[in-house]
Amino acid sequence: MHVPDGFIDAPTSAVTGVVAAGAIAVSLRGARRELGGISRAERGAERTAPLAGLVAAFIFAVQMLNFPVAAGTSGHLLGGALAAILVGPYTGVLCVSVVLLLQGILFADGGLTALGVNITDMAIVTTVVAYALFRGLVKVLPRTRRSVTVASFVAALVSVPAAALAFTLLYWIGGTTDVAIGKVATAMIGVHVLIGIGEAAITALTVGAVVAVRPDLVYGARGLTQRLKLRVNGELVDAPAAEPVPAPARSHRTLWITGLVTSLVLAGFVSFYASADPDGLEKVAADKGIDEKTEEHASSGSPLADYGVEDIANARVSGGLAGVIGVGVTVVAGSAVFWSVRRRRDDDASPTNTHTTV
Repeated sequence: MHVPDGFIDAPTSAVTGVVAAGAIAVSLRGARRELGGISRAERGAERTAPLAGLVAAFIFAVQMLNFPVAAGTSGHLLGGALAAILVGPYTGVLCVSVVLLLQGILFADGGLTALGVNITDMAIVTTVVAYALFRGLVKVLPRTRRSVTVASFVAALVSVPAAALAFTLLYWIGGTTDVAIGKVATAMIGVHVLIGIGEAAITALTVGAVVAVRPDLVYGARGLTQRLKLRVNGELVDAPAAEPVPAPARSHRTLWITGLVTSLVLAGFVSFYASADPDGLEKVAADKGIDEKTEEHASSGSPLADYGVEDIANARVSGGLAGVIGVGVTVVAGSAVFWSVRRRRDDDASPTNTHTTV
């Protein structure tokens, strides 16, 4: 659903740019707690920073895997729900934003003037809608790991047509062609409900896999363990909370390495077999004529444009190498951002920065 330059007019693009910048600023502050928690209630947060960089890289890799959803149409992961559930909503916004920024600059995917539109639509809307729904579901479902997986499926499913609706509203406000908005809405929401099923399956499978081996690393699964009940004088009372046993560092490293290798394989090899059909937005744009004023991408001359390495004739090698480079750049850039945010939190929480008022 990467919106190219020329779909949305300049004033609307500028406003969404301001909205996106504001959301990123708020997310940077909120992510400090998600990435650098140091209290007992936040146990596990100290391991979220390296996981967040990996989540960003994984989203980049899976977004290269377009899957068929209808005749002549494909879809791909948006990633907001997955990121929010794994590392928290604020950090999730940052994860998807990092991916979108690198895709736009290095791979000419998603317009640079439309970057605010894409962040608002694919990072903010999907994350907010998915996490709000996810939290509501885990409160009413049994407090089990399976409930986390089920809630992640539903949240991811709903987040995709929500993003399609958000794009339709933005196009209604600032679209550059005169097209009946009702037709755009029907087409966008219809095809993205189908794409949402694929998004939900990928999200649920990924969250379920991590929950199965390291539930302490899943932000959305924290605090879901039922308290043990004791009978005292004929009444059931909560047993004292036991000190959590920290997982060995080797277990965390194994998960991180496994995730990185999986991302590299998906982007470097499996992506070659992805559907070549246009994605939902591209298909609707072509069918309804909203792509008439599409502009050439400012990064079209990039050596990695269109997910291929310049001057490498073999398509398999070119695309695979571009995918590997993309995963590498994303995990490095994302990890740098998240470690910086976490370090800022640690600095703010240090005794030297604590002031006592007499």
